[in-house]
Amino acid sequence: MAKKIAFTVSNDLTFDQRMIRICTSLQNAGYDCTLIGRKRKSSVKIESTSYQTKRLNLFFEKGKLFYLELNFRLFIHLLFSKYDAYCAIDCDTALASLMAKKLKGVPFVFDAHEIFAHTPEVKDRRRIQKIWLWVEKMSFAKSKFSYTVGAELAKHFEHCYSHKVSVIRNTPIPVSIPPSKIPQEKYILYQGALNKGRGLENAILAMKEIPLKLKIAGEGDLSDELRSLVVKNGLEQKVVFLGFVKPHKLPELSRNAWLGLNVSENFGLSYYLSLNNKLFDYMHAELPSLINPFPEYIAINRQFEIGVLTKSSVSDIVTNVNLLLGNEAKYDLLKSNCKKAKDVFNWLQEEKELVRLYKENIGE
Repeated sequence: MAKKIAFTVSNDLTFDQRMIRICTSLQNAGYDCTLIGRKRKSSVKIESTSYQTKRLNLFFEKGKLFYLELNFRLFIHLLFSKYDAYCAIDCDTALASLMAKKLKGVPFVFDAHEIFAHTPEVKDRRRIQKIWLWVEKMSFAKSKFSYTVGAELAKHFEHCYSHKVSVIRNTPIPVSIPPSKIPQEKYILYQGALNKGRGLENAILAMKEIPLKLKIAGEGDLSDELRSLVVKNGLEQKVVFLGFVKPHKLPELSRNAWLGLNVSENFGLSYYLSLNNKLFDYMHAELPSLINPFPEYIAINRQFEIGVLTKSSVSDIVTNVNLLLGNEAKYDLLKSNCKKAKDVFNWLQEEKELVRLYKENIGE
């Protein structure tokens, strides 16, 4: 009988491309996977998947009570359901799995997408940070095995907890790119959460001096604030908010763009050591991008020059976009390098390590 694995997240499942890939790959490898998250008022119907999904209806939407309610409801579900392993995605769902593991003796796996205690929302709130650091410590200490999205994060966790941490990068499944068409318009694309530290405020202000449109695909804590910033600066004709875009529609949006935007502020260790999926999504769309000048991105851009390292200031964004606009040869080189890089960085390579980890530690 297939081993049953519960994956717990704090989102509503619909737009989490990493978890869609992980659960699909493990399901295809012979496991029985269930992805468990929350249901929001704005949640859309989950499209058909090979694995099972479960969404919890919660009363609280955010804050301390949200995390307490989420973990309590997850704990109750895990306690009264039969699973052969629990995998917590980040610290915010780890407590439920840790408590269920203690009572039921089920193996616990920890998937750390980020350093939760060093995210912008947490790092300056010392008491809250201490709680999450304790959860992080327990998660690594009690895990059968653990993994994260990049080598720099893995090194950080291994240094802090003397615990082996594997790397499963958040890369797309490779697909063939249709013959190129001349786009109707040149635009810059940002895809992802509209949260603090993503450099979006400065990117919007930079559009005053850039002769292109900026299209923003995603929503988040800053959704209203960013829309207000656009109106305040009279940029309604240059900055377009697309809202949530379903994962299967993002590749075409990226392929039709002229430049990708991936410029974060250095808001602490979690951002500085990150390796986000945007880098790979743009790469697989053969789309040059402005890239964070942080260790992981510098290393990949040194191996395959796929973009321009850019600080999150208005002046740096303006300078580098306009330089590319005036240097077609440089732009074409970056585009060509994206094509080479995606043969190395893709999900077919990452899932081999993922499946190996589960087979060696959880069994078949």
